[in-house]
Amino acid sequence: MIACKNCILDSNDDPNLTIDENGYCNHCHWYLSEATIFLKQGNEAETLLANTVAKIKEYGKNKNYDCLIGLSGGVDSSYVAYKAKQLGLRALCVHFDNGWNSEYAVMNIQNIVNKLDFDLYTYVINWEEFKDLQIAYLKASVIDIEVLTDHAIYGTMFKIAKDNDIKYVLGGHNVVTEGILPYHWTYNKKDYINIKAIHKEYGSLKLNTFPFLDRKMKRFIEKSGIEFVNYLNWMPYVKDEIKQLLQKELGWKDYGGKHYESIWTRFYQGYILPVKFGVDKRKAHLSTLICSGQMTREQALEEMKNPPYEESQLKIDKEFVLKKLELTEEAFNTIMREPIRSHRDFETEGSFFNYYPVLKPLKPLWSMYKKISGKA
Repeated sequence: MIACKNCILDSNDDPNLTIDENGYCNHCHWYLSEATIFLKQGNEAETLLANTVAKIKEYGKNKNYDCLIGLSGGVDSSYVAYKAKQLGLRALCVHFDNGWNSEYAVMNIQNIVNKLDFDLYTYVINWEEFKDLQIAYLKASVIDIEVLTDHAIYGTMFKIAKDNDIKYVLGGHNVVTEGILPYHWTYNKKDYINIKAIHKEYGSLKLNTFPFLDRKMKRFIEKSGIEFVNYLNWMPYVKDEIKQLLQKELGWKDYGGKHYESIWTRFYQGYILPVKFGVDKRKAHLSTLICSGQMTREQALEEMKNPPYEESQLKIDKEFVLKKLELTEEAFNTIMREPIRSHRDFETEGSFFNYYPVLKPLKPLWSMYKKISGKA
């Protein structure tokens, strides 16, 4: 095993990990390159933020809203909303309800929109369809079950923005807390062909309402003129300080781990990923904080000594998740023992055969050739 001397990732986390002569891994270098491109400081940051806000306000003049914020109740989106109010923006907050909100998330969202005096639109997904998709992904044994939520959120945000004549979407993505994530821990969030292929093999319901990012929707997005603004990259963003500010100013409640405002995400990241896939996402999150100077390597290693899940909370969450998905513990345990599969074991949007459907009958021969030749 090889390990980075700067962050806490090693070759067990990423088999393709490379280390330079100073002991820094490729993920640390990736962070530095992202920071160089996206992070802005001083006069440059102030000018960029001021010009962008002026542009947003100008477009939104005489309209109900001048920007849209996707609000999860988590720290990033909550701070985006807080800053929007400070900057004098009139935001429409949109919450995507996939059925897995924690009590803290609901409380945080209500506190934020009430105290900041923003309107809230809640998009509630068809639960039966979404449940069927999540079960299909569990049965398929692919790593990125969160594709389903991220895929649906992306298209929904654009549609709501367009319906309300909003050109600017304020996003919560930021390099200093999210800059590192090994590639093979995730999958392309926009690949609707892959979702349909996995559901075709393992799902049971017809998907009549799920907001697929199909080619028609992607053309709509391209022509919409809607822009994402991630202004957290243009201002100081120290996670612990921001949490304290939100608690003081908005009555915000801390929900624990990264993205744990969702019960499903807490269970997926805290149990399914480490137990089935050998992935502990805390290592990426803490490594990012090391690279951004918000934590030392020693502090991160000390944090990793704690279990990813408190035993009592795990028991509660597991019972809740299985009941909500209508899975017996035996059925779930069987799924957890199934061999891991790649998303690319199923059809993908970039596949040659999806661009030329007439050639699809040849796909089994191509798959056999790849397997024999070792190119699969």
